[in-house]
Amino acid sequence: MSWSIFETTMQSLPLNMLRAFAAVYETGGVRPAARMLGVTHSAISRLLRDLEVWIDTPIIERKQGQRLIRFTAAGEALGRDLVKSFSGIEGAVQSVREAHPPNSVTVETTPSLAARWLLPRLGDFEAEYPWIELSVIVDQRIGDPRDRGADIAIRMGGGKAAKSLGVPLMDDALYPVMSPPYWRALGMPSDISKLAKGKLLHDRDPNASWAMWKAQFGPNDLDVRAGPRFSSSDLVLRAAEQGLGIALARDRLVREAVAAGALVSPFKGLALKLPAGIRIIVAEERADRLAVRTTIGWLHAQAAEG
Repeated sequence: MSWSIFETTMQSLPLNMLRAFAAVYETGGVRPAARMLGVTHSAISRLLRDLEVWIDTPIIERKQGQRLIRFTAAGEALGRDLVKSFSGIEGAVQSVREAHPPNSVTVETTPSLAARWLLPRLGDFEAEYPWIELSVIVDQRIGDPRDRGADIAIRMGGGKAAKSLGVPLMDDALYPVMSPPYWRALGMPSDISKLAKGKLLHDRDPNASWAMWKAQFGPNDLDVRAGPRFSSSDLVLRAAEQGLGIALARDRLVREAVAAGALVSPFKGLALKLPAGIRIIVAEERADRLAVRTTIGWLHAQAAEG
């Protein structure tokens, strides 16, 4: 339906009359419909008469001595459609109200960012902002956060394409990590010439590939085609923690695991910087909500802290 047709329809439809008749059809009488809508029964009766004039068709049978309300065939059809339509409107409005109360914020991000960066910080967020109800949904696809009912999206990027998405949240970098036992089994190497002796673990993210890292640092004999593939950065890091090989890790996702000793980063200074790094996308019409602005500010503060 074009805008002009929609505008004409909305201007011409007698919504009060239709609402009154839907209530009568739903409740089975004028008086119960009046109680439902909080108006007088005479007001309902008048709206019904006006509706019949407007559509130029009787919708209620009027017979002498008839106490129970009866609908004509046209009234039955119109009543059914109106009740269904108003119920659909009510459901849509209720769904939106439940999804976005004023104090709620929904953040959409990748499984890896959620598990490795966002969730470990949510306890601090709740302690600082107990009045905000923060929900997290995960999705690998890049797109408008509104498509999945979110207010904010946090995305890992890289290259030219990422620079068009939202605004920068934090820089990132790539460097090799492995479990302490795996590192010891390789002879505790501190230079990259030993990398070729290990098994490379691959992330399917094209912006976190071993080929990118090798082009910057080498070594020439490193076969970046060999080794198993994993569908997310979190799975790659979990595989490395289990001693299955060497992962090329995003700094923002692996810092805490390295600090805790679950992984080691033996090649100091060999980090491939990702200026596009991690970006934040905000649903434009929700950006002015206090809860959303507060959450965005907190995210930037957390990014600045590391």
